[in-house]
Amino acid sequence: MISRRDFLQATVAASAIVGASGVGNWSRLAAQQTLTQDDLLGFDTTGNVTLIHITDIHAQLKPIYFREPEINIGVGNVKGLPPHVTGEDFLKMFNLTPGSPEAYALSYTDFTALAKTYGRMGGLDRVATVLNAIRADRPDALLLDGGDTWQGSYTAEMTKGQDMVNVMNALKPDAMVSHWEFTLGVDRVNEIIENDLDFPFLGANIFDNEWDEPAYEPYKMFERGGVKIAVIGQAFPYLPIANPKWMFPGLSFGIREERMAEVVQEVRDNGAELVVLLSHNGFDVDRKMAGRIDGIDVILTGHTHDALPEPVMVGSTMLIASGSNGKFVTRLDLDVRDGEVKGFAHKLIPIFSDVIAPDRDIAALIDAQRKPYESELSEVLGYTDSTLYRRGNFNGTWDDLICNALIDEREADIALSPGFRWGPSLVPGDAITREHLFNATAMSYPNAYRNEMTGELIKTIMEDVADNLFNPDPYYQQGGDMVRMGGMGYSIDVSKKQGDRITNMTLLKTGEAIDPAKTYVVAGWASVNEGTEGPAIWDVVESYIKRQGTVSIDPNKSVQVTGV
Repeated sequence: MISRRDFLQATVAASAIVGASGVGNWSRLAAQQTLTQDDLLGFDTTGNVTLIHITDIHAQLKPIYFREPEINIGVGNVKGLPPHVTGEDFLKMFNLTPGSPEAYALSYTDFTALAKTYGRMGGLDRVATVLNAIRADRPDALLLDGGDTWQGSYTAEMTKGQDMVNVMNALKPDAMVSHWEFTLGVDRVNEIIENDLDFPFLGANIFDNEWDEPAYEPYKMFERGGVKIAVIGQAFPYLPIANPKWMFPGLSFGIREERMAEVVQEVRDNGAELVVLLSHNGFDVDRKMAGRIDGIDVILTGHTHDALPEPVMVGSTMLIASGSNGKFVTRLDLDVRDGEVKGFAHKLIPIFSDVIAPDRDIAALIDAQRKPYESELSEVLGYTDSTLYRRGNFNGTWDDLICNALIDEREADIALSPGFRWGPSLVPGDAITREHLFNATAMSYPNAYRNEMTGELIKTIMEDVADNLFNPDPYYQQGGDMVRMGGMGYSIDVSKKQGDRITNMTLLKTGEAIDPAKTYVVAGWASVNEGTEGPAIWDVVESYIKRQGTVSIDPNKSVQVTGV
């Protein structure tokens, strides 16, 4: 039986107050602890095993705003299924009260107003408080990190991930998996694993090409609550496609479905009574895998940043989605007897940073990582009159700002910005600091190129990216969200096949149709090609913000989506 009661406790009183008095009064009431830490941490302990899951932190040590996607399209067999439901439809599907804390945490609806009401979320010092509470209740709980942990901030960029390794060691996970970690380079990854990491780095699907054998531990066995538990690791399968393969030569990845089936059978043969897949496949890939491989009890899914208040069942396999950026921690209690899961209780715990008290030791450790860089982090570059966000299948306002900077600073006709999911949000009136800029741009191949491309090549690029996102077979969805376009409008029919999805390509500054034979100046960043030349994207955007003073981004109406 799925228990959402504990998560909703905080909503019950709050929604009644908001409904009666208006959102404005809630700020004062929240300050008076109407929403309490005890509400958020309360849980009906069940069974004999507890799993704790956090994923896609993207180096966010401090509390942040993070707007959930407005557009998250499912195609093929997953059309209209979670997580491909957003806004009011999401609230209705999960019976959430508009304006409630839970609605703010899980949906983009009224995000800007509710952000000012409920405040920031996350912060690994607050996460530590949640972990402490769970471990006090269940001392042998397993904490599992779904990867994308060491990349995504100024300090992670400057320390090559060391700040995150230090803090995560203090939180004491039992295992982790990977994706963006490998953009630090395989040598740096191996250095961290060998010298610094206090817990296993798993990857059943990562192979050494020279020896054709696993490059990292495929799984780890644990004895918890009298139960023998296998935790199998699955790294992001498409690293050499989505990220620069020259950064991790000699390694191959892939879904490796047959390999996964063999590993599941191996751990079962070794006595595993509970099989947990700690995955960075992405939700739809995990959903398909769950339907094709027997013997996996729980998949802790990551990569697509989905946050779901209930598990999704595929046969007897349970899929758990725990969001991103440290906004949530999942607690999953399992009653495991006779080699089977007999029952469970689940709670997606929202990390409201103004409600959950920070753990003092972890707060001090975080401050120590940031102290050498405080002046750079806090420098104000400008201000925003708009909500700046990224998450979603198409352009977000952070992406539009980056594209505007590329066109202006690099004197381009068209700008391309990758469909990354990482990058917290800002609300109107916020200062844009260097820290905020790096939260949206920090990575190890930041060069902003300036090339000439024909209209035909631009369309080919867009069609390729669209197929990575909207191919009806999840195993062919190999990237992030749609490439963000600046200076150009287009239409996309997500129901069509590759080559036929993109039409009506228009150069916005003239209103003319893009000519397949004509050459255009295109600026972009994050090319996977080795040796890409150009200034770092953060320098390009910083220059633009400083010249603007205050940025204002109008809603992007240049992309027309059909076939949904």
